Amino acid sequence: MIELSILHKALDRLFARSPKRAKARAERLSKVAPERALALFIAAAEARDSEAAFIVGEHYLEGKGALQHPVSAARWYQLAAEAGHVGAQCRLAALHLFGVPEAAVEAGARLFEPTESEAPDYHAAMVWAKKAAEAGAPDAQAMLAFILSSGPEDLRDPDAAFEWYRKSAEQDCPQGRLGYAIALMLRADIADNALLARDELLRASDAGLPTAHYLLGAAAEGGIGTALDEAEARRRYTLAAEAHLTAAQLKLGLMLLEGRGGQVDTLNGESWLRRAAVAGESDAAMHLGELYARGGTLPPNYIEAAHWFRTAAERGHRAAARALGTLYLTGASVARDPDEAAAWFKRAAEAGDTGAQADLAALLQAGGVSTIESGSLPMHQWFERAAEQGDLIGAFNYAVCLAEGIGVPRNDARAAFWLKQAADEVVSAQYWYGRMLADGRGLDRNDGEAAVWFETAAEAGLADAQVALAEFYLQGRGVPRDPEAALTWFRSAAQSGHSGAMFALGTMHSDGADIETDQDEARRWFARAAENKHPLAALMLARYAAQGLGGPKDIEAARCWYEHAASYGAPDAAEELAALDLKPAEEAETEVDTELMA
Repeated sequence: MIELSILHKALDRLFARSPKRAKARAERLSKVAPERALALFIAAAEARDSEAAFIVGEHYLEGKGALQHPVSAARWYQLAAEAGHVGAQCRLAALHLFGVPEAAVEAGARLFEPTESEAPDYHAAMVWAKKAAEAGAPDAQAMLAFILSSGPEDLRDPDAAFEWYRKSAEQDCPQGRLGYAIALMLRADIADNALLARDELLRASDAGLPTAHYLLGAAAEGGIGTALDEAEARRRYTLAAEAHLTAAQLKLGLMLLEGRGGQVDTLNGESWLRRAAVAGESDAAMHLGELYARGGTLPPNYIEAAHWFRTAAERGHRAAARALGTLYLTGASVARDPDEAAAWFKRAAEAGDTGAQADLAALLQAGGVSTIESGSLPMHQWFERAAEQGDLIGAFNYAVCLAEGIGVPRNDARAAFWLKQAADEVVSAQYWYGRMLADGRGLDRNDGEAAVWFETAAEAGLADAQVALAEFYLQGRGVPRDPEAALTWFRSAAQSGHSGAMFALGTMHSDGADIETDQDEARRWFARAAENKHPLAALMLARYAAQGLGGPKDIEAARCWYEHAASYGAPDAAEELAALDLKPAEEAETEVDTELMA
């Protein structure tokens, strides 16, 4: 065996003297003796055989006959590419996109010299992609189009990208077809572009591209360019999810949980969401948090909810940051910590979550918050510093501190000043500034201007502003009196869960002063508000049940709601409950007296 090995090496050295013979022998040995084949290919490559240099690059890229080493592969591709080898130019462009640094393949670099990978080098990739694309390579045309459409700003050329995608697609390149389909969807200057895009997506999906399956699923789910078909959407998302596309895993998980496109499948729905979340999809982590927080088919698990909310929040998901703040505020699954709650509310608020802005303001008003995040400054000083540096969320919350005297003496004029600064962008500040104008706090009362600010915040969806604007329409303050407009805004706020708006709707339908009386509707709204622990709504619902208004008379229900109303602090609730308990005894005595007289 030793003698045979020596003979093989001697023959290899002999063949290596001729690049042509070395390459031919290497091709014969490639499967049975990859290490010997690689040495012969290297000999041919060093003699400037570009095809041999390309094959050496392939061996190092695949780890065939040597350890896998992309940087070494890139250097051999460089030799072949400079000699005009189109395949090597394609490979080199792709490697630059995956992060092989220019320094690793520069002319003076030594082969096999260790080097660290860096970020994708779009400029270097474009050089080689363009050469190969112009030579007609469809893969390179798709890569060049990608760089021109999604690379750095100085390289972007959407029209050129569109043409290169088209050329690649015409050569039946799956990536080219996918890119061409997306480019078609982004353009409005081509007739029937939706149909053309769908045709290209179908062809790309036939080649197994998960993104094509995902986009076809999204089209079927939304009925975009095709009939709405949730079963087809679910099938397409499944194919893309199984190919590890996280966006598809998220979509599939939600469809399984909601029973869209097929039966509800909670176990697999949760599993797909979990896979997407572990892979870095922040929306999937947020949905997992919501799933565990609300329970349902799965029991509530606030420990799991907190974990997934934190995972999403740390990836920049603002709704998750607010949800995590709420857990710290209520002490669900985590130790109650107002400071930690404030830190997460702040993070969500800075990302533009208007609900978190309001939560943070409410937390400040309630007191008990001393620091924020890891800083040692008192909360109001931290907000003041942020406000002075142009942070509008900081300006809003500093204004709240000033308006409510939180950590600083109350100063309505300064509060109004900072609210006005923040109101340009912060929805909650718009409402608060309107409130200051309506109350004449810190500046002259101006109902007309207050109504403008209330309307601005109301149209942005802030329930408190919607209620304030509805009250202005009902009273004719700052706007013409318009009960119908008031009704509309109260309903908008009620849909957001505002119990005060629900109570107002009950009152409007009950008294008939501004709209037609409808006791059934009034009782329904009082019930909704009472379920949200509104004291006066619970009192009104008790009265309605006791008197049989808007529904059947129900003394037991009335007694129950009187007890709730009293516990919520509604005036007169305890007295009316006591009177209700006396009434049946009085009625019984009257019946006995009537029988004796008879």
